[in-house]
Amino acid sequence: MNGGARMNGAASAEAIGTQDHQPTAADMRLIIVASAAGTVFEWYDFFIYGTLAASIGKSFFPSGSPTLQVLLVWAGFAVGFGFRPLGAVLFGFLGDRLGRKYTFLVTVMLMGMATAGVGLTPSAARIGMAAPVLIIGLRIIQGLALGGEYGGAAIYVAEHAPAGRRGYYTGYIQASVLSGFGLSLVSVLGCKALLGEAVWATWGWRVPFVLSLGLLAISLWMRLKLAESPVFKAMKAAGGLSANPFKESFTYPGNRRRIFVALFGLAAGMTVISYTSMFSALSFLKLAMRLQDARAEIIAAIAAVLGVGPFVWFAALSDRIGRKKPIIIGYILTLIVLFPVFWMIGDAANPGLAAASARAPIVVSGPDCRYSPFASEQATPCGKLLGDLTAAGAAYHIAAGSDVALSIGGKPQAIAAYKWADKPARAKQLQGWLSTAGYDLAKVTPSLAQSMVILAGMLILLGLFAVTYGPLAALLTEMFPARIRYSSMSIPYHVGTGYFGGFLPLIASYIAARTGDPYAGLWYTWVVVAAALVVAWFGLPGGPPRDDA
Repeated sequence: MNGGARMNGAASAEAIGTQDHQPTAADMRLIIVASAAGTVFEWYDFFIYGTLAASIGKSFFPSGSPTLQVLLVWAGFAVGFGFRPLGAVLFGFLGDRLGRKYTFLVTVMLMGMATAGVGLTPSAARIGMAAPVLIIGLRIIQGLALGGEYGGAAIYVAEHAPAGRRGYYTGYIQASVLSGFGLSLVSVLGCKALLGEAVWATWGWRVPFVLSLGLLAISLWMRLKLAESPVFKAMKAAGGLSANPFKESFTYPGNRRRIFVALFGLAAGMTVISYTSMFSALSFLKLAMRLQDARAEIIAAIAAVLGVGPFVWFAALSDRIGRKKPIIIGYILTLIVLFPVFWMIGDAANPGLAAASARAPIVVSGPDCRYSPFASEQATPCGKLLGDLTAAGAAYHIAAGSDVALSIGGKPQAIAAYKWADKPARAKQLQGWLSTAGYDLAKVTPSLAQSMVILAGMLILLGLFAVTYGPLAALLTEMFPARIRYSSMSIPYHVGTGYFGGFLPLIASYIAARTGDPYAGLWYTWVVVAAALVVAWFGLPGGPPRDDA
């Protein structure tokens, strides 16, 4: 059989598989719940790392610089995402050759064991450098597993769903990402409440990681009940499976263009919106705005619960109006409201800090005013001053000057008496100057009215996530031919999410630390979304949903 005949045979098999197997309502409920439950669990595992970044930093990445410690934690976070494309290649190949079901059984097992391993790894104080090495290794396993999980779950549901309802059914897979984020927050808050602050700080933060073993058992039990995708079974029976799905993903007619659009027009734009609305927003509240941790986590958890519904709604809407319109609209709205929403959240979270910054701006001047967030101690006096301000969470401006100087609200400080050689003494001295100028850098607890404004801002951000992400699974499934769908869909998705999204916390934190502006890191999100808008606008077909391949 020649290549064209094999492709036509695969297309026919897909149509036959979809027509001959019309699942009942009960079948679809099991398919959705089992697929979504596994995906919730997968994302719980991945998000728990970001949620507990502070505890992970203290235990596994000790450093003399709080800023460097945060960056090392996010670097470990990024490593996991960096290996997602390799997982997409590996498990995409297996999914197209061996089947959808068994592949995502393997991914969920790897994810659960790696996550529990993070909770069981001894601290750096006990085993030294072996601790961060082990954590990075476990993050790599998590990244590989997640590289195969999403594509398998989304494709499995889509290949069971009737074409006119594909968006609606896959919308539950899309919503499960936010559900995993919410579950991670609920787990953290519940463990804190049950164990108490003292136990939590010493070893209790490890419990949410170990709890993943229970979630793994539930996910495996549910997924073992599932049968193989009818489309895959029909292709296999017709001899339409690809001999090399990875190679064919780049040789199938028109597929390289589809992969380009999926990567730069969909995955990159969607993922920076998603991580900005979840990780960046929560980190912004806890670090830059100095919100009390539990309060920030409660608000984020409530937002996650309330924000699940729109994912399914926008996915179902795309069944009627097409996949392109919601994504384009979401990108445009993101570019318009991203900064204003974060300004609104910041003003509500810590109005005293915002007022102090406006009333008494901090200006640093001098030679060699260069700050490296990756250094535990800065090389120059001006750099040390910038590092101290960054560690204190105070925004600053840099001005030209021949000598190192610091002014707060226009009042020069006695910088000649600054204790340059003693880092803890410097921090205490700087805190005194800032307090005198009206800066309160202690953790704050917002009022109910302020909390409602923060919640509203987070819901707007999650709404932007929902409108762009809701239709995505159905769209990606429809873009690629069934015989190479697992590989062709997973590769661009995980390259985009792994590199554009996975490195977002690290890059945004770096930009904020370099500029002294807690909002500056949002420019990374804005630029990536703007580029994705251009690619999606010209690269995605309009009109009603259809299988393009």
